[in-house]
Amino acid sequence: MFSHIMLGADDMEKSRKFYDAIMEVLGHKPGVMDDKGRCFYMEKTGIFSLSVPINGEPASGGNGSTIGFVAENPETIDKWHEVGLANGGTTLEDPPGVREGAGGKLYLAYLRDPGGNKICALHRLA
Repeated sequence: MFSHIMLGADDMEKSRKFYDAIMEVLGHKPGVMDDKGRCFYMEKTGIFSLSVPINGEPASGGNGSTIGFVAENPETIDKWHEVGLANGGTTLEDPPGVREGAGGKLYLAYLRDPGGNKICALHRLA
């Protein structure tokens, strides 16, 4: 459905360190910088990227927006959350754990990245 997602980052070094760490936990390679100072995490299923806003304004988290990453199991999510906190992320909402709703039973964890973007790791439970 999506070709790519790009998030704004004011401090590319801090954001890249954070995302390299949490993406590694999920089994992805470190980000690749382009000649414009943007960072790309490329997979067969799509691209996740970071960029300093091109309009010169500060980056900001979208109110009501969340970017979710797939995780293989709850243990991976717990490690993702721990690594994210150790690399400049901040926790929000409830601690990592099971949530039930219209989408079924999920194991989730939420973080704010160094740029203030809300992200989550998700594993669908049987």
